[in-house]
Amino acid sequence: DKIASVANFSKFHFHRIFYSVMKETLFEFIQRIRLEKAATKLLQNTDTPVTDIAYDCGFSSPAVFARAFKDYFEMSASDWRANACAEDSNLSKMKSNSSKYESKFGKMISASTSYFCDVNNCSIIEWNCKMLNKEDLKVEVKELDAFDLAYVRHIGPYKGNSGLFERLWGEICGWAGPRGLIIPGKTKFISVYYDNPDITDEDKLRLDVCLSVPSDTVVNPPFGKMTMPKGKYAVCKMDIAMDEFQDAWNFVYGEWLPQSGFQPDDRPCYENYLSSPGEHTPGRVILEIVVPVKPM
Repeated sequence: DKIASVANFSKFHFHRIFYSVMKETLFEFIQRIRLEKAATKLLQNTDTPVTDIAYDCGFSSPAVFARAFKDYFEMSASDWRANACAEDSNLSKMKSNSSKYESKFGKMISASTSYFCDVNNCSIIEWNCKMLNKEDLKVEVKELDAFDLAYVRHIGPYKGNSGLFERLWGEICGWAGPRGLIIPGKTKFISVYYDNPDITDEDKLRLDVCLSVPSDTVVNPPFGKMTMPKGKYAVCKMDIAMDEFQDAWNFVYGEWLPQSGFQPDDRPCYENYLSSPGEHTPGRVILEIVVPVKPM
């Protein structure tokens, strides 16, 4: 009722519109986000009991969580965590027994084994960061203040789609420019990511392309407004080629984070662009990868 009233729709129209946009009901959306959050926490926080993670992700009881997790991932939460560091022979067996293993857990193993297995002292598969000069990379943990953002949202695949990002930036800048909201040297240009692409299906990934705005800025659809929460963030400044974004994120999550004494927090992570592509060097961009963290 409250969400429908905030959206200015009757409950009936809100549910119908929500489903037409998201291709899932409001309940299915909330349930999926909770389960995907739990799946990530099970691997990132290996010492936290499954029951604690269930309650932390909004489930009313361990039994409700256990049923929902198994229905969605086709394996128990304990098996999901235990098999994160399974040997290849066991992985093959799991793949044959679970169709969702191939699309979700299998992607995570191939993409993120070094991060998750390092936590468990398992054998580590090296990250493929051959392009990055990692000796020049430095991560600082900072307390950042909250700030307001105007955004345009995309739901669906985005990796490697430069045309998509050009369109989204064109939309948000085309809206902000005539309103005097783009101030050189002050306005932040940010991409916010909400989902773990190794768990969430591509067609449900959420991305916001954003500009920082004064707190009293009025924003109307199709644009939105939000506040980036204050708190502790790991900030890594990089000068990278346009095809090195995956390596950049792999470095922060796969190499720095497991050795840092920190773990990811629930706030969204984002890219803060300090230059336009090619502004200083053709084919390169200067940016910060910003990841919310909390102590282990």
